Amino acid sequence: MTLRNGKEFLMIPGPTNVPDEVLRAMHRPAVDIYEGPLLETTDICLKGLKTLFRTEHQTYIYAANGHGAWDAALTNTLRRGDKVLVLESGRFALGWGEAGGIAGLDTEVLAGDWKKAVDPAAVEARLKQDTTGEIKAVLVVQVDTASGAWNDIKAIRKAMDAANHGALLMVDTIASLGCLPFEMDAWGVDVALTGSQKGLMTPPGLSFVAAGPKAVKAHETADLRNNYMDWTFRNGPEHYQKYCGTPPEHMLFGFRAALGLIEEEGLENVWRRHALLAEATRRAVTVWAEGGALEFNILAPENRSDSVTVVRLNGHDPAALRSFTKEVCGVTIGGTIGALSGQGIRIAHMGHCNGVMVLGTLSAIELGLAKLGIPHKPGGVQAAIGYLQDAL
Repeated sequence: MTLRNGKEFLMIPGPTNVPDEVLRAMHRPAVDIYEGPLLETTDICLKGLKTLFRTEHQTYIYAANGHGAWDAALTNTLRRGDKVLVLESGRFALGWGEAGGIAGLDTEVLAGDWKKAVDPAAVEARLKQDTTGEIKAVLVVQVDTASGAWNDIKAIRKAMDAANHGALLMVDTIASLGCLPFEMDAWGVDVALTGSQKGLMTPPGLSFVAAGPKAVKAHETADLRNNYMDWTFRNGPEHYQKYCGTPPEHMLFGFRAALGLIEEEGLENVWRRHALLAEATRRAVTVWAEGGALEFNILAPENRSDSVTVVRLNGHDPAALRSFTKEVCGVTIGGTIGALSGQGIRIAHMGHCNGVMVLGTLSAIELGLAKLGIPHKPGGVQAAIGYLQDAL
């Protein structure tokens, strides 16, 4: 017998749950791509992205996943053979750097620890060594979903300024935009990018890029530009040029609805909801960890992200726990990936999720820990409840 019959919870770090309002917005006939409602939708989406990125500068929409946005950021601003500095804090900055290598860039990794966030002091030290300005861009993710690290973008920008270095600062916000604070203009970010399928509550298939003045200037001499990603073409006068062809109509209708939900809640309130749910999760894990088998992957509490919590199960099979929560309770939690593959679980608390979903997920995990005999201290769910009781 199982307890799974009913609405199942998808609590993985992307794709996340899609709101009914978004699904309904997509369930409509196709429309003319040259005039009428689609032009208005494009305008609303581009302006909404400026609000999310907190920028006054140009935004772009691609029919692509986040890897497409990686390519767009690099090919529109850099030249073949340019060196980029990749700041390691997990899997995804490394993947971005690998994409740069395929495009013809010289990729250097500033080695990091998957248990830690990027060290701004190490960034400053490396850039001070680059007295000839060989490094043309710094690549970093704000949140790495493989490790659970949150990187302090504001501090990294300050480190670059302290080194008096002119490299472009490029930030991947795929796992953070619409989940926690991001201030593109205030923090001096030159290129920011994200995808539709995490905090933005839309099915996978759209990615977004915002370009600041330094990036636009660099675009003038970039020689990696290609037809599909090219900002120059997408800035053209015809509506279809914004998509380099037929717009992904139904994805845009869905994204417009998701923007409406964020606007209705208020962006700062969205950030606050994620912070509360994340801390409730961390309170539960902290209690469980006293039993000896569980521990946070990210060592420093201040560097743990508000969109996903990564937990290692030392000496115990996380597959059994994930199977229990899914098959018995109807809750799908993530497994660890990359260098942490098979070592733990990833509990997502991002996008379209609320207190019931997170507390239910934590309850399913605690039930699984008990049922499977995985050492833990009971009371994690109660600790989460107690935190929320005091915080609300």
